[in-house]
Amino acid sequence: MSDPTPQLSEAARDWLVAIGFTVRDQGVWLEALTHGSFNAGNSSGRSGDASDTIDYQRLEFLGDRVLGLSVASWLYRASSSQEGKLSQRLNALVSGITCARIARSIGMAEHIRLGKQAREDGGADSDNILGDVMESLLGASFVENGYDATRNVIYQLWDSELGGDAGKSKHPKSALQEWAAGNKRAMPHYEIVERSGPDHAMRFTVEVSIKNVGGAQATANSKGAAEKLAAQAFLEEFG
Repeated sequence: MSDPTPQLSEAARDWLVAIGFTVRDQGVWLEALTHGSFNAGNSSGRSGDASDTIDYQRLEFLGDRVLGLSVASWLYRASSSQEGKLSQRLNALVSGITCARIARSIGMAEHIRLGKQAREDGGADSDNILGDVMESLLGASFVENGYDATRNVIYQLWDSELGGDAGKSKHPKSALQEWAAGNKRAMPHYEIVERSGPDHAMRFTVEVSIKNVGGAQATANSKGAAEKLAAQAFLEEFG
């Protein structure tokens, strides 16, 4: 006899409803809370059973886009800033770090379905896993309840972040690092490409680059100042 279809626990369902989600199809929410390690660590030896292979990655992909659109829409209405500043705040607000911080604030860790080893290794407190599951829940909400309902939950959960200073007036190097993290890119790489001038008036040209995105250069009378200007130029071109 085959095992019964996995069910969302009553505690997880109550938790989701308390956050503000509407839960009807348990399957999509079970998928959203399931890390790949859970299937590997709990395999029953059966083949062809979809419940043995589900994980949150597809819903995370969808939720990431819903989150980005919702926050971009909020920023457009709430601010008259130019595109560069809007992008800077957007990237900070939808970054994995921000998603993980919100996940912790709502007590997500105990409801994530992790394999035994992954949980013992601290997976329930991993920024990457918490941030990904936060996005996957938004994806599940979109599938079940559509954009408007999901956007409203986002605005509720992100309320303090939207009203805070995330992405505002940051040092260009910090802003670029957040941009890279928010867009799931490699961290910026800084390199001195030229030194010129006498010792008492040295000029440094620095290039900052991000793999598979591009690069930007700037020149100043110190390495730090050149890095700052290069980061700012990168954000203006690619941000």
